[in-house]
Amino acid sequence: MPQSTDLLQGTLDLLILRTLVPEPMHGWGIAQRIQQASQEVFQIGQGSLYPALHRLEYKGWIQADWKASENNRKAKYYALTRTGKKQLEAEIESWDRLAGAVALVLEQA
Repeated sequence: MPQSTDLLQGTLDLLILRTLVPEPMHGWGIAQRIQQASQEVFQIGQGSLYPALHRLEYKGWIQADWKASENNRKAKYYALTRTGKKQLEAEIESWDRLAGAVALVLEQA
């Protein structure tokens, strides 16, 4: 099964941003949601997830707050910022262009 290291660079950022649209989530929840939404194709390991979350936080696309999780343990919850929502729109447009170009090449091969 593809790991997050198999993803194109920047794709993990896009998946994280999209996953946070409905609600803030903690890291493990983000990884689980991506795995479920991809029908188990993507399994995001901690070694890829947390550096990506820190990078997105540094860029101002997400913000983090400590809260109690479902099992009453303290967890860092990540939420999409206004800047992150705009970036998500740009990332989706870029992804659509990339996917379209790949499809064109595959059709001609």
